[in-house]
Amino acid sequence: MKNYIKTALRFLLKNKTFSFINIIGLAAGTLCCLYILLYVQDQYSYDRHFKDAGNIYRITSNMNFRGDKRKGAATSPPTAPTMKADFNEVLQYARVVNSGLVGTKQHLVRYKEKSFYETDALFADPGFFDIFTYHFVNGDSRNPLKDPYNIVLLKPMADKLFGTENPVGKMISIDNAYGKHDFKVTAVIDESLGKSHLHGNMFIAMNSGGIGAYVNTDQTWSGNNFVFSYIKLRPNTNVTAFQNKLPAFLNKYGAQELKNLGMQKELILQPVTKIHTTPGFEIELSPAVNPSFLYILILIAVLIQVIACINFMNLSTARASKRAKEVGVRKVIGASQSNLITQFLGESFLLSFIGVALALPLLILAMPYLNQITHTDIQLCLFSNYRIWVLLSALIVITGLVAGSYPAFYLSAFKSIKVIKGNFTSHVSAAGIRRSLVVFQFVLSIVLITGIIVIYSQLNFIKNKDLGFDKNQKLVFSFYTGETQGKMANFANDLRQLADIKAVTKSDNYPGQLVLQDHGVYPPGGNMTTAVDADNMASDEHFLKTTGIKLIAGRDFTQNDSGKVIINETLLKKLGLTLKTAIGTRLYTQYLPNPVTYVEIAGVMKDFNYNSLHNAIRPFMLAYNPNRGDLSNLIVAANSSNYKTLLSQIEALWHKDVPSAPFEYSFLDEEVNKQYTAEITLSQIINTFTLMAILISCLGLFGLAAFSAEQRNKEIGIRKVLGASVTGLVRLLSIDFLKLVLIAMIIATPIAWWGMDKWLQAFAYRIPISWWMFGLAGLIAVCIAMFTVSFQAIKAALVNPVKSLKSE
Repeated sequence: MKNYIKTALRFLLKNKTFSFINIIGLAAGTLCCLYILLYVQDQYSYDRHFKDAGNIYRITSNMNFRGDKRKGAATSPPTAPTMKADFNEVLQYARVVNSGLVGTKQHLVRYKEKSFYETDALFADPGFFDIFTYHFVNGDSRNPLKDPYNIVLLKPMADKLFGTENPVGKMISIDNAYGKHDFKVTAVIDESLGKSHLHGNMFIAMNSGGIGAYVNTDQTWSGNNFVFSYIKLRPNTNVTAFQNKLPAFLNKYGAQELKNLGMQKELILQPVTKIHTTPGFEIELSPAVNPSFLYILILIAVLIQVIACINFMNLSTARASKRAKEVGVRKVIGASQSNLITQFLGESFLLSFIGVALALPLLILAMPYLNQITHTDIQLCLFSNYRIWVLLSALIVITGLVAGSYPAFYLSAFKSIKVIKGNFTSHVSAAGIRRSLVVFQFVLSIVLITGIIVIYSQLNFIKNKDLGFDKNQKLVFSFYTGETQGKMANFANDLRQLADIKAVTKSDNYPGQLVLQDHGVYPPGGNMTTAVDADNMASDEHFLKTTGIKLIAGRDFTQNDSGKVIINETLLKKLGLTLKTAIGTRLYTQYLPNPVTYVEIAGVMKDFNYNSLHNAIRPFMLAYNPNRGDLSNLIVAANSSNYKTLLSQIEALWHKDVPSAPFEYSFLDEEVNKQYTAEITLSQIINTFTLMAILISCLGLFGLAAFSAEQRNKEIGIRKVLGASVTGLVRLLSIDFLKLVLIAMIIATPIAWWGMDKWLQAFAYRIPISWWMFGLAGLIAVCIAMFTVSFQAIKAALVNPVKSLKSE
């Protein structure tokens, strides 16, 4: 073994270019592979730290409103407590309401002289901490949300509010859309046990008035599907059998209500450990990650590592002639084939180990940048996470075997007598395999480059598509407390006096936000069993003018237009109306036990994408209701070339009209783009790791080109003596590699088309896949390959032929 190691080190030191290319390639591949595997492991770790996590389920709702199917992560308020009362299998239940999803995104928190706005407030039932496991820094974990106006704080918020004081027992004031109340801090928790989709800076007792009071008293079984409901089942419960009881359970309490609405509903139990990796729900407490996205990342990790291994295999077989006599001599003095296989595999494992050892410090340096790309906070805990060592060991072993197996068996199979005699060429002709591996490398590179082009084109399409409204030069101001909402009118009027302000409107929502309110409507002669489910927003008479939405029939709102609505084209068609018959038509609705109510159509607006382009436009109506209490947003249309001056003027008005609140705003176009965070992240990830894959491929191609030039050294010298030009020699040395890249392009095109077509199906509005995308990807690959190869070719062509021929 000592001799093997000594021989391996001597060979690596003697062949510095070979060693450098392999070690750098393996290090870069291992860095990418290790980070991606850590990222995927991190995404799958969500909610697995809860005690008895396997027995915790979320109740989700599949709804069908006369063909309009919706998949909700939440359900109606009475579902979970009634399930606990009816079924012995249910050990405990807890409901959660995210205040941000019901109109209160921020809360003004005060303690003594400190005050600031805070987000992510969750209203939760008393049983919440019986089901979900958190680390309690301060306070008692038993029933911290039992009494009204109890609150549990996340440690960063507690530190910001109390500093070094013990928060337990202290009273804090919270002002929001539900009013101003004092809350008693019963505990402080942190998230050190693990990540969860249930992230909250504040956990407020459900029975604390406001939305919590509404949830506790509401008995609706069809609508109000905004309550995230969890149950903990008794150990050894047959979940399938329990799931089969739920249709009868829902029918027992909600059958008549659902029938009256013409609605079908199904309750589904979702394991809490699957929530973070199950996308597709209309509303969520936190964004879920698509498993196909994680599979793509794992595939990229494997491919990058395979590309690095291919470099090793190609360079090892290419340089076989350098080691042929070594093999022959070893065999003559008694080495068996298994001895030689052990030696060459040992060299491969040594290179793999060096590559991993080099990758670790590089990964630590690159971690902040990679975390920024993936929007996460992965930590490389080498001494506290045994999984990392298992992962590193597995990478060394697998990489060593994959990279070294073929060269080991290939080199050890040489016939000693023929090799020592010099009859070597026919035995080491692995050119065909090397060409195949180079083609494979560039197939992967071209597929990844095509992915970059298609994803960029789709994102550019999203950015520039006419959404039916004008998102540019729009400012959004939000008012989260009763006190600040009372100042909205004065602030809006003052804004209208500024020369650079075109229009100002107030609304309960704005494009780019999820529209949570919907209800069924029907024209005269219909009923709720034939109603069309329509999303709706409330606003004033300035909304269309401010947002640039086009009116195609009827009129816009005017002051005191109570009971009037403007509908979109999709709702017009669903109702069976025309542009001529729609204006003045009444739309009715009824949710028992409430009486029938109606609104009147004042106008029809052109369809606009108020939600993301993942979804087709739904039936929608805008209601005139400027005095409704939850109109907490001001949308401001500006027309300025000097935003710095304009914003300073607006800030001065804010401090005059709303002195109690900090000056905060957002741009509407940025809010709209937030809907595509997952796609932007995917684009950045693929860009980064595709670049790494190409660099590793180029390293191998550089090494092969150098070897090829070295092998044809004398041929080049003779050709130069006979008058060959440098250009001709470069063409001669490059043409073989160009052919390989062109073959790779032909193979990669259908693979890339299939993969990108699957990805684009997630969008209701998408670009067509065009031939130029594959042509551009192939051209980029050709240019990269030719640049890499021509460097060595030019170097070889410029060598003085006297040097290469002097020994002849």
